[in-house]
Amino acid sequence: MLNIKETKRVSRHARIRKDMTGTTERPRLCVHRSLNNFSAYIIDDTCNKVLMGKTTLAKDLKEQTKNAGGNVKAAEMLGTAFAKEAIAKGVKKVCFDRGGYVYHGRVKAFADAARKSGLEF
Repeated sequence: MLNIKETKRVSRHARIRKDMTGTTERPRLCVHRSLNNFSAYIIDDTCNKVLMGKTTLAKDLKEQTKNAGGNVKAAEMLGTAFAKEAIAKGVKKVCFDRGGYVYHGRVKAFADAARKSGLEF
């Protein structure tokens, strides 16, 4: 069963998603954070297709974070690696879906690193 904080986050996420959809020209960059890891996905909502995804459990990042994938430093590394991979696949502009999470800490660190590496949102 969901606790009260999680229930509020889920309802906030649904309210935000109502107005935000990813298109082919500007897909949606969705993030998810847990206590131990952080993940991000680029989604085209018109085709209902995940174009790419990356998490702190990826082999190249897991070695760098030393199993501390749930902290700000790991989110920054993921943002940099994620942006480079997305640009290599031809995605430069996205709309950022923070998933109902507060724009603070790991979510902000990921977004700032992705912007610095070339993603536009």
